[in-house]
Amino acid sequence: MSTTDSTVRSAGRIGADEFKHLVEQRAGQLLSLVDFISQQDTREVVLSRPLLGELHSQAMQIEELLDAYDAGNNCSWCWFRSLTAALKLFSDVTYELLHIQHSVPDYRLMPIENDFVKATDQVLGFTCDVLVHACHLMGVRSRQLGLTIVPNGHELGKYAEKLPGGRLPRDCRARRVETVAETVTLLATAFLGLAADSEDIRGAGRAGPDQYACYLAGPVTEDKLRSLELRFHNLQSLYDTKVSGTEIAAMDADLPVLRGHISVVFHLLKTATLFAHHYERHLDRKPCEIASSREPLVNRDALLAALMSYSIRHISLYIACTEQLCQDMLKRYAEVAEVTVPVPPYRGFHVRPSTLISKLVLHYGSEVRMLMDNEVYDAGSPLELFRANEKINAAKRRRLAETIDDLKLNGECTGSADVKEAVHEAVMQLVQRGKVILYQQPLELPAESMQTIGRLQEQVTVEVARLLTLGKIDVDVDLMVRFVGDRRVLDDIRLLAESGYGEDHLGNNVALPQKLVYLRR
Repeated sequence: MSTTDSTVRSAGRIGADEFKHLVEQRAGQLLSLVDFISQQDTREVVLSRPLLGELHSQAMQIEELLDAYDAGNNCSWCWFRSLTAALKLFSDVTYELLHIQHSVPDYRLMPIENDFVKATDQVLGFTCDVLVHACHLMGVRSRQLGLTIVPNGHELGKYAEKLPGGRLPRDCRARRVETVAETVTLLATAFLGLAADSEDIRGAGRAGPDQYACYLAGPVTEDKLRSLELRFHNLQSLYDTKVSGTEIAAMDADLPVLRGHISVVFHLLKTATLFAHHYERHLDRKPCEIASSREPLVNRDALLAALMSYSIRHISLYIACTEQLCQDMLKRYAEVAEVTVPVPPYRGFHVRPSTLISKLVLHYGSEVRMLMDNEVYDAGSPLELFRANEKINAAKRRRLAETIDDLKLNGECTGSADVKEAVHEAVMQLVQRGKVILYQQPLELPAESMQTIGRLQEQVTVEVARLLTLGKIDVDVDLMVRFVGDRRVLDDIRLLAESGYGEDHLGNNVALPQKLVYLRR
């Protein structure tokens, strides 16, 4: 061993020739495949799952080898490493798109406003062109590095995906399951929860090109997309565990439709995650040896269109139509029940609690009614719930008059000053006794009393009731209301009520339980 080689090894470095020989040896299959692809005249050759699977496997292995030797930070090899990463990612996303294309007939997808098949074909054209261009550049760079590319017997027929029609007979014995309703509601409820958690992504699906940058800096990030992708994958696995191989699918025709929509959203999320990864990690990152004037491997606008106009847009559309499907399924298996809960302690059914309740009811899509003193209200409508405040406020005024009666206020008042003094003293006594909640400190009374002459108790009752109307004080009346509807919805309403309807006794916002956090979105 020469002195130079010894110095390199003792310094923890590999010699240039030794590393070149290592890559040439290990990347032979990848380079021959890259050379084969770059020579093709049509996209159809590249759009083959056997070929893409082989390309992805080889690129993944070589990327790992390059990273083990820190090639991404070496001027000679960083561009080669970048091209390898692009081959791995775009072979992966193209494979996903082909999976979607082949599976669409089996997914039983509901109609949407976009032509999904045509959109998928267009994005496949984009990813295929990127792959061919990356293969061409990989060949150029390999020869610049002195790597030998040896043809390895690649032929068009080797990767042709000729699929005969038909299916194998389903002759496995199906498992018997008795809990059809429980299974349907479990899956439908789980999808609705994910739909609520996807609201930011769905909002991005409605955005125009001029808004893409804003969303890419917020909800449409690789991290958030990957997290949502995992959760939809888990839901697909839950379906396969509960339904696949059982008789349930034959008992409810909507279940296979639900499975198809879970799957298409999951695979679209996989494509979105990969597109977002390249946008965030590779689009603007230029290897050190590349002149800034050289065009990037991937066109920014085309990548954004693939991510936003295709992946995110169709995720939004398919989640939206599946929400309605799940709500219809839940209605069929609704277990009608009743729950009694207290009215919101702070000002009754004002904006916050009414909005949260209606949002909860609409989330499940079930009909829920609220009953109070023989009056019926639609719990899915905030305006309907607002009406209940008429009865609540009337009850508070009655309770307020009763508590003022207990003060035994006697005598007459002859002027505004006497009324104000008596009202202030009465309110302070009621606060001390825990009968009244004071929202304004110090308490400011109206400039003019409604009347200044008459019995003291009557005038104080009128003025204190006015303070109640103005929202400066409140009275705890311990009123209860009943909700009637699907048990699953009522369980969440009970949980919301136990959490103070999202506010404390002073009307301040408080955290909701984890199960209900979607109501804040």
